[in-house]
Amino acid sequence: MKCSARTIRIARFGLVAAGIPTLLVATAAAASAHVSVNPDSAPAGGYSKLTFKVPNESDTASTTKLRVVLPTEHPLTSVSVQPRAGWTYQVKTTKLSKPLTDHDGNEITQAVSEVNWTAESAATAIKPGEFDEFSISVGPLPDSGSMTFKALQTYSDGSVARWIDEDESGEKPAPTLDLTGDAGETVGAGHHDEAGGDGHTAAADGAEEPEAASKTPLVLSIIAIVVAVFGAGLGVLRRRS
Repeated sequence: MKCSARTIRIARFGLVAAGIPTLLVATAAAASAHVSVNPDSAPAGGYSKLTFKVPNESDTASTTKLRVVLPTEHPLTSVSVQPRAGWTYQVKTTKLSKPLTDHDGNEITQAVSEVNWTAESAATAIKPGEFDEFSISVGPLPDSGSMTFKALQTYSDGSVARWIDEDESGEKPAPTLDLTGDAGETVGAGHHDEAGGDGHTAAADGAEEPEAASKTPLVLSIIAIVVAVFGAGLGVLRRRS
């Protein structure tokens, strides 16, 4: 059976259009596969529970260490770590060049500059195809702007993924927290919350819901783009036939 030139053109366009969703989804997946902080925004001046999501990008090695650097240009005077089963943690402090005064009038001369998590064994490390989450409670946050938490992810083969690019469009973007509103809007974990157990608290388990919801506009946008491109292509082919 012979096919007309118009039919062949439509078929070719259909193949190209069919490949667009796969390309867009693959691009979106690659862009999201990095160490991130949840939530990605918090009320300025308040306290917040920050959860660092760590996906394993290696096909052969496990993630054995996570180092998160806390910015000292806006030092956080209160930092507590939620224990994670199968992992140990170490908190490092640094001396401030300019002492601070807390809400109670106490002078603060040191602040937490790093939190380091280490897997206790190969069995508890983050294996290929897996991810894990590590939480801290911090505050008070700066009154405005944003905070960048540079992260270093160490693998069992000795390689290190350095998530330190302050530009979010960089190849290895650092987790960034945007500061919005005021402390009165704080909802969820604050400096009075108790962190305990193995990290699987109700708040931690529910932390995935906002992230999943945020992907809905992306999916709808992808569908709209595909429909628009396909419709435009058919219009061009009709005009040429």
